Amino acid sequence: MSGAVPPGRRGRRSGGSDSRERILATARRLFAEHGFEGTSLRQVAREAEVDPAMVHHFFDGKDELFALSVELPANPAEVLSGVESVDPGQRAEAIVRAVLRLWEGPAQHGLVAFVRGTLGSKAKTALMREMLTHAILSRITAGLPGTPEEKRMRASLVATQIVGLMLMRYVVRLDPLASASQDDVVRLVAPNVQHYLTGELT
Repeated sequence: MSGAVPPGRRGRRSGGSDSRERILATARRLFAEHGFEGTSLRQVAREAEVDPAMVHHFFDGKDELFALSVELPANPAEVLSGVESVDPGQRAEAIVRAVLRLWEGPAQHGLVAFVRGTLGSKAKTALMREMLTHAILSRITAGLPGTPEEKRMRASLVATQIVGLMLMRYVVRLDPLASASQDDVVRLVAPNVQHYLTGELT
């Protein structure tokens, strides 16, 4: 792709070495301000002053642009692959084990850096919220019964357990949780996650 500006696009910047980074910086800001659903690729292109085709040249759709904007060291779709197909009544263990596999794999240092870099930054916190809602919690609660509002509440409660686990075990490294075996962590944490997924909330 040449990056030339088509007729009628006067004022748009042509492709160059900084185009991809400019698109990413713009997308990062818009996702933080308007969320995933409230941001379109055309809006990103307009704000970045590039032709919309250039966005498609560099990124394979909005999902990839969002993932790269958040700067995640791992793809949530791959980490949670298959979780949504597990029976809701048995899903908690699969969720906790997926989280442990991710955080105790090659991406751990990148994940710790991501979390530490997010805390205290309003824009990055907004991106993390969008990432949790769009890429993670929607998969965790797929197929659950109840109203949309109830499912959102269940998703938020699950997030308190998973995010708390990640912070205490891998960032703060609070013992004895930090040194507990994976099986012990699953045994202790999964029942709470399962309650939030399918138990009574009254």
